[in-house]
Amino acid sequence: MSEVTDIVKNRFLGFLIWQSIHSTIIFILFRTTVSQNGIFSLPSFLTCFSFLTFHLSLLLFSASLYFISSPHFDRHSPPYDLVLALLRCLFTGLSPPQGVLRRARVFLGLFGFFLGAALAGTTALVSLCKSESCGGGVAVVGLRGFGFGLVYGIYYLFKRRWVLEFPIIQRPLFFRFKMCLLSAVGQAIKLSAAAYIFSGVLILFLQDQFESHIRMGNLIFEQIIFYVGGFSLCLCWELSHHLHQVIHTKRYIFAPPKGSAAAETNPSETLLAALEESTPKSLPHYLAYLDLCMVCDNNVDTWRRAAFFEETGETYKKIVAVCLRPLEHLASNLVEGLESSIDKTHQQSTQVQLPTVSERDSRFSELFNDSQLCAWCSWAVASLTARSLKEDRFGIAQLSGSNAAVISTLLSCLLAVETFLGKKTSLQSPNALMGPAGIKWATVTTARRDAATSVVGKKRGVPLHSQAYAIADVLRTSIYCIVSTFHEEMLTGAKTGLLEKDWVIGGKPLYGTRELLLQKLHLFVDFQAC
Repeated sequence: MSEVTDIVKNRFLGFLIWQSIHSTIIFILFRTTVSQNGIFSLPSFLTCFSFLTFHLSLLLFSASLYFISSPHFDRHSPPYDLVLALLRCLFTGLSPPQGVLRRARVFLGLFGFFLGAALAGTTALVSLCKSESCGGGVAVVGLRGFGFGLVYGIYYLFKRRWVLEFPIIQRPLFFRFKMCLLSAVGQAIKLSAAAYIFSGVLILFLQDQFESHIRMGNLIFEQIIFYVGGFSLCLCWELSHHLHQVIHTKRYIFAPPKGSAAAETNPSETLLAALEESTPKSLPHYLAYLDLCMVCDNNVDTWRRAAFFEETGETYKKIVAVCLRPLEHLASNLVEGLESSIDKTHQQSTQVQLPTVSERDSRFSELFNDSQLCAWCSWAVASLTARSLKEDRFGIAQLSGSNAAVISTLLSCLLAVETFLGKKTSLQSPNALMGPAGIKWATVTTARRDAATSVVGKKRGVPLHSQAYAIADVLRTSIYCIVSTFHEEMLTGAKTGLLEKDWVIGGKPLYGTRELLLQKLHLFVDFQAC
């Protein structure tokens, strides 16, 4: 586990090294082209001191970003909730709930980043702009830098840019960073303009505190210096943000070197240790699932996937279990929330309807925060199940009952998400699906469309429902991946009545009934599920 815990530290150190390169280039370009006298005419001590303080400000910004960055979005507690929890602890002596402590840590981290950005902006702008050329001295430059930091910190937190976003396609670091250069420059121009106006307003309100007597020509030149300095600072921060995202979301291979003794005996030990022992929702936890998804889906590390199908079957069972765990958690929470919502609606109306969007958003706002992890797990377990048809020499996937567990979990999770989206998932009688002469007709239910339109159509832009739709698409694609691979076998099982025995678990599923899961599976076998 020491290797797993050192992943984030090593990547952060690499981030600091690469950050110092582009920040040094920006610092030199600014001081040589914009400053009045140029960098070579300044005393060497002042040059070195400005260079050192500029990098110290970037180190403060990077450290603040390091402490709040996470692949999992977690809501923070409002300040008044923290005050109430603190007072309750002081007067009652009871320890606060675990959720309150977690949200309090998130709030303190975000607040620390906000202050860190403001202080970093103050120090960096003083280092970039020569204070002796300003009418108010260091105080004016520092106040403007403080305004730049406040604007950038507010924008960064409001847009949730501290959440790590993993790319769909893993490219080399240089190409991923190169693709972000244009967007970083454009964003720096916008943010520097907004921060320049905001800092100018601060100076305007405090002009009595900074009495200055400057000629109009010098004033115009100093405003140009302020704006270009603010642009250089925002550009450094934007490049640091993209560099941080690129480095920390790069795939990490949890495997011993190929050809070593560990690769010959148990190549899956490191990956299983990272999946089972790493802190949930942490960056190493996400990187382990990303590596597992890449191994199951691609043909690059076939020797690692072959090790999953070892003779005892223990490795395959553990891999399937860790993949199904996030999906089971999502389905269970959705079922619990939907049942409470339907019970509440029954008391308010005689008609059985789903709650409104605003009521459900407050309950389900945190359920889809792990949508990236659920998507990886769904596609990994589906790809591994499909690969087992040709690569499982010992028949472990079929004999252990993993195929039925995978299909049942994916179907249950899909039904729960579709119910959340307002789609009708009730069980229909077999006679309703049969036409004259035993012809099976596809069912067209207007209630399903009306429910989906009434619940979701009014708020198509809500991020919550966008994540739900994305998860539903991933689940359908995963199920079709398995069905298309085992299609002939499933068709034979449907005719002989063995489809339910081979592909649906015997116990109660996470959502719905075994009959509902079997009916949904028939739709997938007939390629009618959408």
